[in-house]
Amino acid sequence: MKTRLLTSLAIVASVALMFVLKVYISDYFFDVFFAFIAALAGYEISKILSRMGLYNETLLLTTFPFLMSLATLLALFFGLNFGYVVLINFGVLIFTTFVTFIIGLIRKKAINKEMRLREIKNMTNAKFVFKKMLYSMIGMIYPTILFLTMILINHVDEITLENVTAFDGNLSLIMLIFAILIPMFTDSFAMLTGMLIGGKKLVPKISPKKTISGAIGGTLWCTLLCACVYLILGAIDYFSVAISAIEIWKLLIIVFVGSVIAQAGDIFESFLKRKAGVKDSGKILPGHGGMLDRIDSYIFVAPYLLIAVCFLLI
Repeated sequence: MKTRLLTSLAIVASVALMFVLKVYISDYFFDVFFAFIAALAGYEISKILSRMGLYNETLLLTTFPFLMSLATLLALFFGLNFGYVVLINFGVLIFTTFVTFIIGLIRKKAINKEMRLREIKNMTNAKFVFKKMLYSMIGMIYPTILFLTMILINHVDEITLENVTAFDGNLSLIMLIFAILIPMFTDSFAMLTGMLIGGKKLVPKISPKKTISGAIGGTLWCTLLCACVYLILGAIDYFSVAISAIEIWKLLIIVFVGSVIAQAGDIFESFLKRKAGVKDSGKILPGHGGMLDRIDSYIFVAPYLLIAVCFLLI
């Protein structure tokens, strides 16, 4: 318990430092932070997929987050609009996957050796390489592309979108605050509510500890606390202009749905771990498990939040 608490404090301190650096120095510190997290999660999902028999390129899944981050930042640097940025990201995905497939076909001896070690028979080299390409693509989408939507959120003020100027250059900061708080509040209060009330299990075959009462409590408390955060930010001069441009009922809808999505992300990762036969995605965070265990709720929340804000607020 002590180890888990110390790790939690270190995580909170790291995130707080990123916010300070964003406000006073540069947005790019958050970009590097997100890319590093995605690289660790990419490594972990590679191992999980492999344990499920979905063999992939571990090195590719570990390095792809940096390539995608660079492509995104270059697109933003040249002032491309939101649609083009998204297209470039998927272009990088397709190009990287294709290059991986070609390299796999060229490395015939290495592929033969891998197939012998894995005791894969009745399959041609080309088919094995093609399957590795597809499974690698899965690992690049989940978690990398989905999670690295955080970089777009971090630079949303720079994206050519209607009405973004109404937020006084602070929309990205506010979005990051809620992107981080929604899963945090949901996870914490779902656990506390579930422990206090108990009751029927939510998905007993996937995650035996989760309860229906905990899921409901997590979402309700998250919505209430985010409303409090909204009011607190509105009372701070630095945020007042940006907050005044956000109608609270729209924010609460975004938060409520986001909380449900955060829990779905947690359950999905639990499903993958159960399929792989592992308790944790890794051991890099003492008391917490792997990086993927910590960001599972954020992987679906980040793209959802970006889309929701674009439709409801901008």
